Amino acid sequence: MFSKSTEYALRAVIFIAKNSTKDIKLSIDAISEAIDSPKPFTAKILQKLSNNHAIVNSISGPKGGFYMTDEAKKKSLVEVLNILNDEIILEKCVLGLNKCSEINPCPLHEQYKHIKPKIIEMFHNKTLQELANEMDLNNLVLRN
Repeated sequence: MFSKSTEYALRAVIFIAKNSTKDIKLSIDAISEAIDSPKPFTAKILQKLSNNHAIVNSISGPKGGFYMTDEAKKKSLVEVLNILNDEIILEKCVLGLNKCSEINPCPLHEQYKHIKPKIIEMFHNKTLQELANEMDLNNLVLRN
């Protein structure tokens, strides 16, 4: 459903939300290893997410790294999609067809139209902090 960069971005922000504070910063090596993503690709994604401190903050230097503020951790998943210009994915046809509709449905349209609103609601309402908390409670993973 999502591009690789969006998948890695979502995994990265959940990992950073779970493991960082203003005092605890994470290296690109630690993040890319934790989410099973190539280091250069992860760095590029985090650069987008840290522009204007949108979601992730970064500090250069020996004691630097990536972290999230408490305020950023309150942001929803859809805000990550917005930064990556992928929020439209939630509205699109599950098969990627341009003209899928009630009048011209794809083979999955009838089934997907019932779960699509729940997926959209989840991305709008689920915060990064909630997902970080669920990592501990449910023994969830972010890598293959």
